[in-house]
Amino acid sequence: MTEDSRSIMLVDDHAIVREGYRAVLEKQPGLRVVAEAGDGAEAYRLFKERKPDLVIMDLTMAGIGGVEAIRRIRQWDPQASVLVFTMHQNAAFAVQAIRAGARGYVTKTSPPEALVRAVFDVFAGRIALSPDIDHELALSRLAGEAVAAEVLTAREFEVLRLLLAERSTEEIAETLHLSPKTVANLRYLIKGKLGVGSDIELVRLALRQGLLAQTELGGA
Repeated sequence: MTEDSRSIMLVDDHAIVREGYRAVLEKQPGLRVVAEAGDGAEAYRLFKERKPDLVIMDLTMAGIGGVEAIRRIRQWDPQASVLVFTMHQNAAFAVQAIRAGARGYVTKTSPPEALVRAVFDVFAGRIALSPDIDHELALSRLAGEAVAAEVLTAREFEVLRLLLAERSTEEIAETLHLSPKTVANLRYLIKGKLGVGSDIELVRLALRQGLLAQTELGGA
């Protein structure tokens, strides 16, 4: 690796996807992929081990999701640079990812050059958004509706994601290394913040806000 090259870690639960954008990135002068992870826990471990200049992070993975992984990485290293690369075109996911510390958000429906441009934008210190998600964020602001992304913390949003994926309190506790009591308290807090009184109302709200259809683990 040359002195002025930039190191990148890829995080996605599909090996064939990682292989595809590794090929795209390594065609660019000065970029080199130095690590790959298939889930959020492995991403956190490898980040501490390899200390890459940039992490390109998927959001929906088995176990710890991308938002929680970003939060942990940024907590360990506040200077860490993370660029989200995901199928999620919902503004709520973009808001949560950026709130957790991501420096950019690109959807997988974007052309390869959009990802490359975003990588160099992040290295230049700019926030990088693909045009489709930029449009979604603008629409969400115009709607004026209080959405989950606006009122929940990154940890609460991750718990909500796992609840919508039909994970039990015990499963969520094990995944996030929390006590079942803490998860139960977070569940109560989430409902209070979102103004719902039951799990059915929570599901209905998630459907209205476009969250539920995008929470299948391993699907993006």
